[in-house]
Amino acid sequence: MCAASNGTECLLSCGAVVITGASSGIGEEFVKAITARNCKAKFFNLSRTSPNEALASGQLQHCPADLSSAAGQDAATTAAETWLDGAGQEGGILLINNSGFGSFGVFPEPSLERSLQMIDLNMRAPVVLTGRLLSRIKERGGAVINISSTAAFQPTPLFAIYGGTKAFMMNWSLGLWRELRDTKVHVLCVCPGPTGTNFFRAAGFTKAPVSDKMGQTSSQVVQESLQALASRQPLVVCGWSNKLAVMISSRIPRVWVTMLTYMTLKKLRNCPTTTQSRN
Repeated sequence: MCAASNGTECLLSCGAVVITGASSGIGEEFVKAITARNCKAKFFNLSRTSPNEALASGQLQHCPADLSSAAGQDAATTAAETWLDGAGQEGGILLINNSGFGSFGVFPEPSLERSLQMIDLNMRAPVVLTGRLLSRIKERGGAVINISSTAAFQPTPLFAIYGGTKAFMMNWSLGLWRELRDTKVHVLCVCPGPTGTNFFRAAGFTKAPVSDKMGQTSSQVVQESLQALASRQPLVVCGWSNKLAVMISSRIPRVWVTMLTYMTLKKLRNCPTTTQSRN
């Protein structure tokens, strides 16, 4: 019962973990970290790419899924429901909504269709999964971890749709946390900054346009996330530099922040002019 115990007990009590995007990056690190704490945990991964077979010591089942379409979301959620109701899937449920991608460029670059796919994957998929699995999580106890971004805290011109989806994820997660506070379900929103994942590589950058000193590894993000879960926080901004940036931006008028963010992101135009990134 995550809402009434610490995070370690929560992880130990969660026998079933449904996760999106565990094939690499933050999702993969979540599986590794949870397995290290709870060797009995079983995982159900939803993503296009199959994770490493050795991940979770054979305790992971992969379901190929396209979460950027309504049909794909429906099929994936039905598969997750069937898996959770299957024999041996006992104990609490941990749902980790991790998958997402971003596109860099002036809207509607690279295309309006791609922007709508981003909205479907970054926002609609977590809502569908959470909404349809929530009754089971309430009954069995557990937690929902939603991966947002530091992009949620200010407008992000040139990443406008991506930033908007992450702002939705943060605000929806906090609202959901309060609604479920008196139940057996805890909700945590995780806001990492630039992270050592495939995010920029998938975008076509030869190297990350942000200094390594300003970023974190996926492992660091996951460790901070699990510490936040242990202390039952509803929101965690990962990394001291990101915490500082969020604190400063919150004290500056939003129009000014928008202009400053635009000037910063505009420098990335020296890299590919229109890029896509997926996690």
